[in-house]
Amino acid sequence: MRMLDVFPAGERILLGTRQFSSDDILRFARTYDPQPFHTDPEAARNFVFGALCASGWHTSSSWMRVFYGYWTRKCAEISASGGTPPVLGPSPGFKDMVWGKPVFAGDEVTYFLTASETRRLNSRPGWRLNTSIAEGENQKGESVLRFTSMVLEQESDDERA
Repeated sequence: MRMLDVFPAGERILLGTRQFSSDDILRFARTYDPQPFHTDPEAARNFVFGALCASGWHTSSSWMRVFYGYWTRKCAEISASGGTPPVLGPSPGFKDMVWGKPVFAGDEVTYFLTASETRRLNSRPGWRLNTSIAEGENQKGESVLRFTSMVLEQESDDERA
């Protein structure tokens, strides 16, 4: 089974939703992105966004957490039905990350993945590179996150034969 069997090219897959509380925003920001508009509600009121908002890195890492939960459940379903789930490797990176709107305390962000292409890697026989569009939308349907995601996938024994 290939990743494109789980995420058919062009099909926007709903991965899940995460709510951002002010405690979550503060905890993440204090550790990873301690800018005042992420760590101090009073300072944030007087800044460009007008209120405490999540770091874009928080929004992005939450996409990864939601994706991983979806992927884990999907692999368990495939295994339970007698199949062999795809083996994903590391990501060589991402491109074109955009944080379109701030994520405020109380916002719910719904995350998506749309696979776009896959190609075999000549430099790494037995592996292919999958490219997808990763997205997050707030409860108003506004884009808060978008990037091009890339992940390596090991080819199955059948494909290499």
